[in-house]
Amino acid sequence: MEYPETFKARMVQKLTAPGAPSATALSEEVGVPQPTLSKWVREAGRVGGMEKTKRTKGKRPQDWTAEAKLEAVVEAASLSEEDLGVFLRRRGLHRTHLTQWREQIVAGLKVPRSKKTSAEARRIRELERELRRKDKALAETAALLVLKKKAQAIWGDEDGDTTRSSGR
Repeated sequence: MEYPETFKARMVQKLTAPGAPSATALSEEVGVPQPTLSKWVREAGRVGGMEKTKRTKGKRPQDWTAEAKLEAVVEAASLSEEDLGVFLRRRGLHRTHLTQWREQIVAGLKVPRSKKTSAEARRIRELERELRRKDKALAETAALLVLKKKAQAIWGDEDGDTTRSSGR
């Protein structure tokens, strides 16, 4: 059965309105099969022939990227009060969003100079100094071992059993 476009648009509007009945309930109420109603709703989303009833919302402020937030703050800073209101409505923002984002940007630009950082740097320097000292001691010990082995190779083993010649 062929339905007029105005009827289709009204049914789609009823199904997509806040607190709308289910497609099955509306089907029983108006006498149109439920799959047909569902098909009209799908087509309304794809085709521009029927008026779209779903509003396409912009991104929520918490979904914005850091770059988009920075651009919004910079753009808003150059606007007058009237233009700022239009800008905020167009973007779906509030002044509090811009204020928070501005504070986050400023906080991100500050270089932290805390005692913790200097204490960590001091500890790192101490550990590096101790490591250099231990490396030197290890190198010295290795050199002494090499010299000892060479001396043993040249003069023989001093710990071995040797008889003293006392002239007897």
